[in-house]
Parts: sequence; structure tokens; C-alpha cells
Amino acid sequence: MSALDGAVKELGPRVLGVLVRRGVDFASAEDAVQEALVAAHQHWQEQLPDDPFAWLVTAAWRRHLDAVRSGTARRRREIADSVDPGPGPVTGTDETLLLLFLACHPTLSGPSAVALTLRAVGGLTTRQIASAYLVPEATMAQRITRAKRTLSRERLTVPGELGDVLRVLYLMYNEGHTGEVDLAHEAIRLTRQLAAATSEPEVAGLLALMLLHHARRPARWTAEGALVGLAEQDRSRWDTTLVAEGIEILQAALSRDRLGEFQAQAAIAALHADAPGARETDWPQILEWYDELLRLAPTPVVELNRAVAVGEVDGPMAGLAAVAAVPETVPRHTAVRAYLHERAGDHVLAQHLYAAAARAAASEAERDHLTRQAARLHTLTASP
Repeated sequence: MSALDGAVKELGPRVLGVLVRRGVDFASAEDAVQEALVAAHQHWQEQLPDDPFAWLVTAAWRRHLDAVRSGTARRRREIADSVDPGPGPVTGTDETLLLLFLACHPTLSGPSAVALTLRAVGGLTTRQIASAYLVPEATMAQRITRAKRTLSRERLTVPGELGDVLRVLYLMYNEGHTGEVDLAHEAIRLTRQLAAATSEPEVAGLLALMLLHHARRPARWTAEGALVGLAEQDRSRWDTTLVAEGIEILQAALSRDRLGEFQAQAAIAALHADAPGARETDWPQILEWYDELLRLAPTPVVELNRAVAVGEVDGPMAGLAAVAAVPETVPRHTAVRAYLHERAGDHVLAQHLYAAAARAAASEAERDHLTRQAARLHTLTASP
């Protein structure tokens, strides 16, 4: 990345935050900033200005005023004072937080909020975001435009709730790494910024959860790109630095005694990370944390994951009884039943369930993994 591209990516979100704080609606502010960034690319090729941030603020503000005066703004506002007040004493953190809360407004769908967050807060181009989602650039541009149009119809005197922001960031993290942009890395970077600006333990819990999951990333795939289950992963390949950081952040969050669902999830991830091997995993503690998580977030997905822990603590038949209480429409329901039936010794039924789960898998990697499990049991049951 060139010095120019780096400056544009870093400063664009901050400039957008300045305009929003001055009362410009989100869509119009984003349009003005994009025009200012285009101008920066034209004027900064040989040398950056002495104060690039002030230059961009001035350029974006003037373009917004021009748009309002010519009647071409998407959402018209009355501006009491049309004199450029200059950049003012603003901080990057404050502006980033404001944009993060606006981009994660509850009126937006999850995918739209993620796209808008990557564009407005992450400073990514529409092309980069489209590459991450493996869709044409024009398709992503339409998605972002619709999101901005939705926000332009809202009264944004009160931005989205913190819970909305955390859910969008976690959704972004779980998108993983596709195209040229690592969305998991972007999600961690933005969550670090949020955690640095607030003492809210749930923010720290989410950051810890991301770091603990990310620590296992090097072992999650084979050299050929095949998915590796947690129990089969080579734990020597886990990033111990990230594990240590995640656990330290989690312990500090838990000490504030305001437990939330992301802290509970991080505690479960920490127990997995702390085990030298799969057999040494402290499943009784994990089950206790799933009980807490189910109290905090009583969803079918949590119930299904808890059923796995029940199977590890009380035996596979108890786990299957717990699964029976979970709707069959929940993702991975059949795969969990297959695993527990295998644990119970019913390899023939487990093989058929793995095959059925593979046919319903949401991703190619998961389908291949489940197909391999079915093939493994088929070989086992077919041998004399």
C-alpha cells in the first residue's frame, strides 16, 4: 500500500465522522467524503499536504455545501452557518466510534451493516468489499447505496445500540477470509478500536472471543485447504501469543462482574485453548459456561452447542436426549447427532447422518469435511 493509499484509508473515516458530527446526514456526508478522496488522489500524487486531515475536511465540507446549494444533496438540511468552521479539535477515536454506531444502525440488515461499516469505518473501497464477498463491484455498490438510503430516512440523533455494533462486528469476523480482504482481521482491528475507547466488559469479551478463535486459525485448515475439526487440530500450530492476550483480556472483563454472552462464549473458547489436547478439555466447566450462556442468550444454536457439552460430560445418550429438544432446522443439527451416535458406537447410523449433514452443509469446506467423516465410518464398518 502506498503512502497515499494508506493516508486515504486512515483519514477517510475520520473526515466522515467530522461531517456527521456537524449535522450532515450520513449518505450526503459519505458522498462528499468520497468526492474529497477522489480529489486527494488527483492532487496528492507527488506530495502529501502538510495537514492531510485538515485538507480532506475542508474539501469534503465544501463539496457538501456545494451540493446543498445546488439542490443535488440526497437529503436536504438547513445549515445555519455556511462558513467553513475548520477541522476543529476532534479525535480519530471519537469519530470512529460515532461512525461505527451509525453504520451498525438496527434498521440495517446484518450484511448491509457489515458492508457499510467496512466502507465508512474500515476505509475499504467498494471493489475490495465486493472481492471479500465474491460478488461483482456493481452489486456491492448497490447494497451500500441502499444502506445509505435507509439511513438517510432515519432520525440519527440516537445511533444504534452497543449490542447491535457487537453483533455486526462478530458477523464480520465470521465472514472469514475471502478475496483480497481478510474480514476477520478487519473485525478484530475495529473491535480493538472500540475496546480502547470503552470499559464495557462485553466489548472486551468480544475482542477476547475473536482473538481466541483467531489463535486456532493456522491449524483449522490442511495444506490442501480441507477443514480440520477442533479435536483433530495440531495445537502446536495455535498462536500462543493471541491465546495469552485473549485470556488476559477476558479475565479483566470477567473481573468487572457484568457478565454478557460474548464473555461467556470467550470463556468457553478459553477453556478449549487452555487444554493441552482434546482429551484434556475441561468439559464440566464448559458445560457450566453453556448453562450461563443459555441463560444470557436462550437460542436454539446455543442449545445445540450445549448438547455437545452434555454428551461429553454425561455421555452420548444424554447428549442425544438434549439434541432432541432442539428444532431440527437448526444448522449442524444432523452433524451433531452423527457425532454423538458415533460416540455411542452406532457407526452405521452415524455414517448415514454424516452423509445427510454433508448434503445440507452451508459451505463447500463443511460439506467436504462431513463427507470425509461419512467415508471414514463407511470404511470402518465395511472392514471385516
